[in-house]
Amino acid sequence: MKFKRVEHVAIAVKSMEKMRDIFENKLGIPLEYEEDFPRYDTKIAMYPIGETYLEVLESGSPDSETSKWIDEHGEGLFHICLEVEDIDGALIELKEKGVKLIDETPRIGHGGSRIAFIDPEATGNLLIELAEIPAGAHHAPA
Repeated sequence: MKFKRVEHVAIAVKSMEKMRDIFENKLGIPLEYEEDFPRYDTKIAMYPIGETYLEVLESGSPDSETSKWIDEHGEGLFHICLEVEDIDGALIELKEKGVKLIDETPRIGHGGSRIAFIDPEATGNLLIELAEIPAGAHHAPA
């Protein structure tokens, strides 16, 4: 499996506005884009740092996965996303190695990317997302 970069570090928050103030006004990091995921009742904001992003997630419902995670762990680091060249091949390789997956087949994620999550039980309790970024996406490296 070939990793291209750390695509983003995801931060789960209760208030997107509070983080926007910190990132944009206090740290001077420009917002690149926002995206809504009605299926997950979650919205994200992407802040570029070099070729990596800080992804801020805010839930619109107490029943969403993001809200449940915040209730259990508090606000903060949610997951790390690693960009791969071939997500299908990466998932096959991980399955062959006996790595427990949350997603055995990719689903659509941020910016139209194909994503899959590795079960935290297999990674020392760290949630890892794999992403195959489509050419020309907002967050593809130059």
